[in-house]
Amino acid sequence: MTALATGGVAGAGSVAPEAPVRAGRRGGGAWRWVVLALFGLYFLVPIAASVWFTVRDRGAGGLTAEHYTGIPGAEGFAETFGRSLTLAALTVLISLVLMVPTVVLVELRLPRLRTTVELLTLLPLVLPPIALVVGVRSVLAWAPDYFFGTPLAEVFFALQRPSLPWILVFVYVVLALPFVYRALDAGLRGTDLRTLTEAARNLGASWPRVLVSVVLPVLRTSVLNAAFLTLALVLGEFTIAQILGFRTFPTWILEISGSQPQLSVAVSVLSLGMTWVLLLLISALDRRRAGKESA
Repeated sequence: MTALATGGVAGAGSVAPEAPVRAGRRGGGAWRWVVLALFGLYFLVPIAASVWFTVRDRGAGGLTAEHYTGIPGAEGFAETFGRSLTLAALTVLISLVLMVPTVVLVELRLPRLRTTVELLTLLPLVLPPIALVVGVRSVLAWAPDYFFGTPLAEVFFALQRPSLPWILVFVYVVLALPFVYRALDAGLRGTDLRTLTEAARNLGASWPRVLVSVVLPVLRTSVLNAAFLTLALVLGEFTIAQILGFRTFPTWILEISGSQPQLSVAVSVLSLGMTWVLLLLISALDRRRAGKESA
C-alpha cells in the first residue's frame, strides 16, 4: 500500500507518470499547418501574380526587369518619393518628441491618467479619416480669407506649401498616435523604468539627460517599432493627400497607373519589399538585444 502511495508522487524515489495526451489534440499540428498554408497562399498568390505581371514582356514573350530598373528614372518618382520620405521623417520626429515624454510622465508621475491618455490616443481610430480630412479642408478653405492680412494667414499659406505640406505632417501625427503610444507603452511595461530613472536622478542626471541616456536606450526597440509603423503609415497614405490636393508617393502611383500600369505595380511591389526588409531588420535587432540581455 505504501509503495503504491509513493509510486505516483514525483520525487518519492520513482519517476512521475507521463501526463496523458488527449486523443483529440494529436492531429492539431496538422490542422495548424493547413491553416498556415492557406493564409500563406492568400498573401503570396496576389504578390506572385503582381510580380509576374511586371516581369512579363508582352512584346517579346520573355521576361524583363525594365520596369524595375526604370523606377529611379521615372518622371515624378524622385520628387514624390523624396517628399513622402521627408513627411515621414518629420512625422516620426514630432510623434516621438510628443509621446516619449508623455508615456514616461504617465508611467512615473501620473499613473492615474493612463486610461485618459489611452482613450485620447485611440480617438484617431474611432474618428474616420475621411471625416478628419473634410474638417481640415474646411478650415484651410476659410481661414486664410478670414485672417487675410494677418500673420496667421501667412501661417495657413505656409502649411499648404506644395513642396512641403506641413498640414499633412500634423494630420499624420494625429493618425500615428495610436500606433506610437501602443509601441512605447508595451516597451515600458517590460522594464523597471522607475528604478532606472531614480538611480540616474540620484547620480545627479537632469531629466533631459535621463531621457537621452536612460529612457531611449531602454525603449530602443519600441522606438524603432513606432518609427517603422509611422513610416509605413505615411508612405502608404493616399486618401488625405488626394483630397487635400497634394502630390505624394501614393498619389503618384495612381497617376501613372493609367499610362504605365506595369511600372505602377512594380513600384508597389518594391515598396512592399522594402517594408518587409525594414520589419525583418527591426525583428533582428530585437532578437539580438534579447540575446544580449539573457547572456
